[in-house]
Amino acid sequence: MAQRFDAIVIGTGQSGPPLAVRLAKSGRKTAVIERASFGGTCVNVGCTPTKAYVACARAAHVVRHAADFGVHIGNAAQPGDVHIDLAFVKARKDRIIAASRDGVEQWLRHTPNITVFTGHARFTGAHAVRVAAHDGTQIDLEAPEIFINTGTRAQIPAIPGLETIRYETNSTLLALEQLPEHLAICGGSYVALEFAQMFRRFGSRVTVLVRGQRVLAREDDDYSRAVQEVLAREGVDFRFGAEPRSLAPRDGQAGVRIALDSGPLDVSHLLFATGRLPNTDDLGLDAAGIERDAHGLIAVDGQLRTRVQGIWALGDVNGRGAFTHTSYDDFQIVAANLLDGKSRSADTRIPAYAVYVDPPLARVGMSERAVRERGKPALIATMPMSRVGRARERGETDGFMKALVDPQTQRILGAAIFGIEGDEAIHTFIDTMTADAPYTTLQYAMHVHPTVSELVPTLLDGLKPLE
Repeated sequence: MAQRFDAIVIGTGQSGPPLAVRLAKSGRKTAVIERASFGGTCVNVGCTPTKAYVACARAAHVVRHAADFGVHIGNAAQPGDVHIDLAFVKARKDRIIAASRDGVEQWLRHTPNITVFTGHARFTGAHAVRVAAHDGTQIDLEAPEIFINTGTRAQIPAIPGLETIRYETNSTLLALEQLPEHLAICGGSYVALEFAQMFRRFGSRVTVLVRGQRVLAREDDDYSRAVQEVLAREGVDFRFGAEPRSLAPRDGQAGVRIALDSGPLDVSHLLFATGRLPNTDDLGLDAAGIERDAHGLIAVDGQLRTRVQGIWALGDVNGRGAFTHTSYDDFQIVAANLLDGKSRSADTRIPAYAVYVDPPLARVGMSERAVRERGKPALIATMPMSRVGRARERGETDGFMKALVDPQTQRILGAAIFGIEGDEAIHTFIDTMTADAPYTTLQYAMHVHPTVSELVPTLLDGLKPLE
């Protein structure tokens, strides 16, 4: 006999828990199902742990360059004298994760009207779910409203010899307690570059294998080159047009031999950062009549409804943005429409994100490439970070800002900041664009000195036609 609920939430990533709590507070008897770790990708193997590692790597980087500021810490001012205790770094990360993960679980378990089930969920019908519990029992649930928030996992390319070697993903690399001697990373996007810089700063030799001819292929060429130059200066080795042909154990010692067109590459560790797969293949979606596309994503409309009435898909599984903040915004959209009588849509959401190399690259709206491709008049302004007082004072002047504006509507089309605190300063653009205000609103704003944001109005003073 199935247990009946008003709502079922499958998965506890960034949108699932707050939505479950809102549903419960609205009077709905709500079931929450989690098969592994509460908090989803972000808390357990994504943003939280990687940014904890980024912070440790930056601390090492600052110590190495302390003498540039007249600060001498014994012999630690010399690069070779900085020692990274990776076991300590991991333990610190684990404490941070545990606090967040346990906080999410306790929040759900102590919210009235919510029942938490731990186990793997599969649809048995459009509004029926079976939970294979960890103790071996099976529990059938039914509800007229079901919300899917099951996240993604690392995608591993099919390379001959893969089964003969040990390789790492973003999850397993974070479990190491000994520093890799030589880390090879397959991939040239956000995850690959963040891990490349942090492990190079820890002291590993790092080689990034990029299938194409540049990193961050989705970004404008100038930003791609600028990010690569910063990482290369720190000692990260880039190989372009480098696609592994086969993999094998390294002769006589632990590690991997990677066969490339340019010859073999022997490394101690191999990380795949080649994309993500949605966790939708083992949910029994066919039984519910829910279709997946070729990438495993669930099609949804602007209100995040699937084609089956009463079923929504939120977070990374719907293809509407694979970021923590887009997942949380998914929750806000569904809650506004379903519980607050409002009309919100992901169709009008302005894309925004950051790449957490150091300095960070933050973007909102359209890239320069996209603006050019639309074939309409536009204004553009750029400014090097060396003009920013905050950057000069910190001795971190890498990067530049860019803004693009529609001259007819005076609306900001897009902006990007690659530079110190760019991930915070970009919100001046995000807020102005969300308010649908003309760029002059931001241009004439008085910002606090000395900050990165104070140079944004000056940047906009330099707008000129895009040629």
